[in-house]
Amino acid sequence: MALTAAQVAIVKSTAPILKEHGKTITTTFYRNMLGAHPELKNYFSLRNQQTGAQQAALANSVLAYATYIDDLGKLSHAVERIAHKHVSLFIKPEHYPIVGTHLIGAIGEVLGSALTTEIKDAWVAAYGQLADIFIQREGQMYEAAGEWNSWRKFKIVKKEAENDSVTSFYLEPTDGKPLPKFLPGQYVSVQIPIPELDGLLQSRQFSLSEAPGTNHYRISVKLQGPTEEPAVEDLAAGKIAGLLSTRLHNRYNVGDELELSPPAGEFSLDPADTSAAKKPLVLLSAGVGATPLVSILDSVLQSPTASRPITWIHGARYSGSTCFVPHVLDSAKKHENITAKIFLEDVKEGDQYDFKGEIDLAKLQKEQLLQLDNADAEYYICGPEDWMVNVRAFLEENGVPRERQHLELFKTGDI
Repeated sequence: MALTAAQVAIVKSTAPILKEHGKTITTTFYRNMLGAHPELKNYFSLRNQQTGAQQAALANSVLAYATYIDDLGKLSHAVERIAHKHVSLFIKPEHYPIVGTHLIGAIGEVLGSALTTEIKDAWVAAYGQLADIFIQREGQMYEAAGEWNSWRKFKIVKKEAENDSVTSFYLEPTDGKPLPKFLPGQYVSVQIPIPELDGLLQSRQFSLSEAPGTNHYRISVKLQGPTEEPAVEDLAAGKIAGLLSTRLHNRYNVGDELELSPPAGEFSLDPADTSAAKKPLVLLSAGVGATPLVSILDSVLQSPTASRPITWIHGARYSGSTCFVPHVLDSAKKHENITAKIFLEDVKEGDQYDFKGEIDLAKLQKEQLLQLDNADAEYYICGPEDWMVNVRAFLEENGVPRERQHLELFKTGDI
């Protein structure tokens, strides 16, 4: 049932309350829901629960929904990003009533008598509308994925160090069936059990770092966590950063198996789009942020749009932390339409680089490398959140609208 105009107004009027109490509400929500349904812990990152990142992301989403409930078009990007994440974790329609019950319950628990019958009824209707939006969009994605409708086993057939902290894993499906193509820039979710926690399942998203069309997928994983084995109580409390990346690096080798979901993610480029054949493509990355961009680069070079002007800008702390630089420089030698520029903060003799220091957009602009004067140029950006925010601000200040900027955030929430 559609919301009435009065209910829309009521939900919108609660935005200030949600801004003040949102984090408390979502913290209460997760505590109550996971207490009542411990099986759902398999869907959530222990680390994000411990740091509060998951609670903050949900609070921001609920606040945005209340703020723009009368103009849902402004939430289309957020809805798409969340829907892709849900599909990568196999969130299904039957999960939504559970979430709704505990979300409305948490609002009531935190607000007490301030949650009047009218406000509660309006939020029940509003949640139902939002759930329907997600269920419909996610249903389309599940249909597109075909028979790949649950976690699929893959075997590690190759494990290769890319730099001092990034390792690539080449993964083939154990069922021997063909792999669906994906859009470059997308990711897969990888799921592994945590034996010390009674087999609790944990999953993370990793960008696919090769062009589609092979009989394997490649993910390139940065080692994020401690080198020593953590205490079980610290694992259970979510105190360990980089849980999956550490285990993949240290415990998973050629011949071992992982479980994957189908490729997903709204950060992508369609290399078959011939209308983009002459549009400049600017790929900006810092550190491991190069992983989805190298997939985009290689895919474009294998496509009908291979001749489009491409600028690859990559920055790293030192040469041992660059990603795919030899591969990109080799591609630049073979394709005259590619310009590659490397920034290194700490340099030594023999390093391959063009500029010393952090990525300096003003310097790149001065050398006419950012295509700022071309109204068709597209920008794909991936790296640390603060850095991407600064890049976006610089581009906007120089006349590049957000619809030509595409950002990939390697964490829960949005940017």
